[in-house]
Amino acid sequence: MVSSTSSGPLRRADVDYLVRNAMISGYQLFSLLTPPIYLAILYARHPSFSVNRLLRATWIGGLVGAAGAGSIAYLRHIKSSEDFVRVKRMEAAYNTDRVRRNDHATIGSVLLSVLTPALLWKRASTLNLILGGAGLGSAIGVAAHYARSFSGSPPPKVTPVIQVIGNSQT
Repeated sequence: MVSSTSSGPLRRADVDYLVRNAMISGYQLFSLLTPPIYLAILYARHPSFSVNRLLRATWIGGLVGAAGAGSIAYLRHIKSSEDFVRVKRMEAAYNTDRVRRNDHATIGSVLLSVLTPALLWKRASTLNLILGGAGLGSAIGVAAHYARSFSGSPPPKVTPVIQVIGNSQT
């Protein structure tokens, strides 16, 4: 009998895919949540605003979100059965909502990682401008995706035919 934590190449690829998706979602979520939380904490303590600190908080928040979500997904899926992992991977691959959210976030990241340094060159360090701009762009892209979905333009649903072939031996 094959154990639930066997590590064949297909299972490892499925786990890698699911962890990568979780890391992307964690980055997007924390990039969306970090700027308002940072600004709320900043103005509660002392109202001295700095673009450099906001951009740094945004990209560090995204990094923390990616690392945390990836770790949780890895620990969850490495202990799951091979069939469960395969089904989850297929569901994730055909999830058009996630695909469109990732597309919007990627477009926003690329645009703002280029535009932020061009607009705010003297106000922050180059690293914070590029990475923080990408984080803000990702947040804007995710917000645009959800605004588009809630306004009546949800992505089309795709229903895959998932066949799970059991590998249990009798």
